[in-house]
Amino acid sequence: WALMLVLSVAIYGSHAPLLTLCKVDGAIPFSSTSVVILVELTKLLLSLLSLLTWNPELQRATVSWRHVVPFALSALLYAANNNLVVHMQLFMDPSTFQVLSNLKIVSTALLYSFFLHQRLRTCQWLALFLLVAAGVSYSWGGLWEPGSPSGMQLHITLPGLFLISVYCLISGLSAVYTEAILKTQPLPLSLQNLFLYFFGVLLNLIGSLWSSTEAGFLEGFSFWVLVVVVSQAVNGLITSVVMKHSTNITRLFIISCSILVNALLSVALFSLQLTSLFFLAVLCIGLAVHLYYG
Repeated sequence: WALMLVLSVAIYGSHAPLLTLCKVDGAIPFSSTSVVILVELTKLLLSLLSLLTWNPELQRATVSWRHVVPFALSALLYAANNNLVVHMQLFMDPSTFQVLSNLKIVSTALLYSFFLHQRLRTCQWLALFLLVAAGVSYSWGGLWEPGSPSGMQLHITLPGLFLISVYCLISGLSAVYTEAILKTQPLPLSLQNLFLYFFGVLLNLIGSLWSSTEAGFLEGFSFWVLVVVVSQAVNGLITSVVMKHSTNITRLFIISCSILVNALLSVALFSLQLTSLFFLAVLCIGLAVHLYYG
């Protein structure tokens, strides 16, 4: 568990720096849709390999359409959220999105408590709000590029505020709904992943064909893009293990702790500087861990 959680923190934290390494002349040279499809396909193949190799209980598993259909809704929710992220860029800048997207911690915790009937203590709620504060502090200005203007202003419109609210709601709903399916079905996790990622590949392929461009599917791909695909696929499989055998709250702590990895890589690779807001975020995360698990 310790190795798996540390690996997940490292992958979450390295995602943004890896995307920066993929840029050519300051722009992302590949199709984000192609990357999403390849990530889902990689997870599907790894789940199939795991199912055929390490699941002797598969012979005793009884599968019906009632086990398969719920994963279609889960994949649809994830696909809807991915598309919302793209459309929100029309109504707010990326920095504003990074700040406000931390509200999905609250929405996930509320839905987790309501739908899964998990009552959280007052100190645990305080810990989760500290995670929100940590995310906002880091997104607001935890890193500073020498020569750039200090401070950040939020740029958001009323439609953007509505979309970020919907995004946080769907993000929490998809995570809690998937956790409920994984825990209530008496099936091996690899088989459940197979259903989920099959629908993930299918829906993203349909979306890709619907909004197809003349650019090639693998145009702009490089070694770093391959690293992104593999790392995100591995992290997706780890996340399913966390949801099956732990909780979405653990996933929230993993994402928040990834701030540390993101900051260290940004300083080492891009010569960014840490600010007081970064250390405030670290303090909030430390207090949150102590309050929730201590």
